[in-house]
Amino acid sequence: MNLKLSLMVMLLLLTYCGTTQNSTSYKQYDGVTQKQVLSLVQKVNDYWQRTHAKPGWAFWDVAAYHTGNMAAYKLTNNQSYKSYSQKWAEKNKWMGATSNNKAEWKYNYGETNRHVLFGDWQVCFQTYIDLYNLDKVKNPKKIARAREVMEYQMSTPQNDYWWWADGLYMVMPVMTKMYHITGNSLYLDKMGQYFEYANSIMYDSVEKIYYRDAKYIYPKHKSINGNKDFWARGNGWVIAALAKVLEDLPATDKNRKEYEEKFLGLAATVKKLQQQEGYWTRSMMDPQHAPGPETSGTAFFTYGLLWGINNGYLDKEEYWSCVQKAWNFLTKTALQPDGKIGYVQPIGERAIPGQVVNKDSTAGFGVGAFLLAATEMYKFVK
Repeated sequence: MNLKLSLMVMLLLLTYCGTTQNSTSYKQYDGVTQKQVLSLVQKVNDYWQRTHAKPGWAFWDVAAYHTGNMAAYKLTNNQSYKSYSQKWAEKNKWMGATSNNKAEWKYNYGETNRHVLFGDWQVCFQTYIDLYNLDKVKNPKKIARAREVMEYQMSTPQNDYWWWADGLYMVMPVMTKMYHITGNSLYLDKMGQYFEYANSIMYDSVEKIYYRDAKYIYPKHKSINGNKDFWARGNGWVIAALAKVLEDLPATDKNRKEYEEKFLGLAATVKKLQQQEGYWTRSMMDPQHAPGPETSGTAFFTYGLLWGINNGYLDKEEYWSCVQKAWNFLTKTALQPDGKIGYVQPIGERAIPGQVVNKDSTAGFGVGAFLLAATEMYKFVK
């Protein structure tokens, strides 16, 4: 064999070996493959959209699903997913609650059109902003209501807008997204003030975890065995909110360290309270209070922990076992053969003793949480 031919053979062998090694590390990790994850995203999302063809209202239970759908779109580039959220946004006229009389706007709990300042009517803005950002030619109409509502809210002296844990997911990502569009630093300043208030009434500094709201603070409220009662989905909302905010937040933001500390503390507590089967019970410190698996909290925790690993906040070796067990639950127990996501606790605000949650229990916000977790798993495997 002459020298030229020998060099060509060596080059081919090196190229082949390098490609094989890189391809393997790129496509799978510890039995999880990108192909599998992508297939699950499509199976779950196709099932949901097929069985919920009509656009729903702009309230949180539907809007939270769309935050997961947009993540699925960005992963798959499936135009039907984008179209599904676009139609929903158009049906709701790119608004949350629709009152135009600012004198009657409220932010206590309420499902009426007057509750414009209530965060459950603001989570829809996340998807409207995402759709706006995807357009080559920007359409100001898509974010006009979001800007009107949030900038009016920030003009008020109140700072107690986020009085329940869910509200952090509903609104914090809206404020970082709007900051990037407008360049208005007031979005970040007010977010810090509202977050400070939320911590003052819901955060347990000993356990480094959140009560759902002030009604459930221990010892005023206890689980059936006298323990602190921390609701899984409520803390799922929080860890997911912090992940989204840290991803978008400028590195120089004065409150970044606070968000990071809360994220890291919550992640450590979440890891400690996981059940051996991979899920988290609805009352996280008292499994007997409402026993059995629950998907929405578990999926949000999986998303948050994977995001933390993917972005260098959490150590892979320390957290992978926890994530792997959660992923196995989500894909082998929660996921049903037809694509339905089961074991989702119905709409509520706490762990309820005796409440039935089974394989047929599903909801859009649980599906959205699963899609967020799956997209982060895809990135992790990559």
